[in-house]
Amino acid sequence: MSDQLTLSAETRDRVGKGASRALRREGRVPAVLYGNKKEPLPIHVEERALVKMLNTGHFMNSVIMIDTGDGSPVRTLPKDVTLHPVTDRPTHVDLLRIDEHAKVTVAIPVTFTNEEEAPGIKRGGVLNIVRHELELVVDAASIPDEVEISLKGLDVGDSVHISHVKLPKGAESAITDRDFTIATLVAPSAMKSSEGEAEGEEAGETEVTEQNADTVMEDDKDGE
Repeated sequence: MSDQLTLSAETRDRVGKGASRALRREGRVPAVLYGNKKEPLPIHVEERALVKMLNTGHFMNSVIMIDTGDGSPVRTLPKDVTLHPVTDRPTHVDLLRIDEHAKVTVAIPVTFTNEEEAPGIKRGGVLNIVRHELELVVDAASIPDEVEISLKGLDVGDSVHISHVKLPKGAESAITDRDFTIATLVAPSAMKSSEGEAEGEEAGETEVTEQNADTVMEDDKDGE
């Protein structure tokens, strides 16, 4: 299960491009808390602390407790981190307020196991991964770190679909209208055509997103 992290923050009196640039010069990153039937709250966090969390590799799948020093930390789930196009430094963070056991949609990394028990791989087949992450609806208190998929028995030409995957307890796929492909086992000579087909499938899929506080967020992000 993903960790629960705590990030200290301060509220912002001013929003907009100028105020956000001033904060970044001071080593702070503008952010906004939104959702849970409350008004958006502009805040700012320490850049170094944020970068340390980002470097864990599972920031987007972790519950982040935002502590503004008022004695009532806010439970959130990161929904977006904007990075500078040249330096990759974080420039803005969107954080969704959630209840302890709220149902949330998260992107969970996929890992493949039992490759040695896949006849197709033994014969030189190549695993063509269509989806490196799965969009899952889970309890906010039980967000999995990853989804393991066994390749046992997989032969060249076989595919792994979402219906073949044993999801973590309490988790459901956010995409419910089709039995989408996660990976295929192809002969080396077929890799190029398989990747083209996979890209076509991905291009037609609908993203599951959360509604956010557009006005505050866009004011902060524009003009980087």
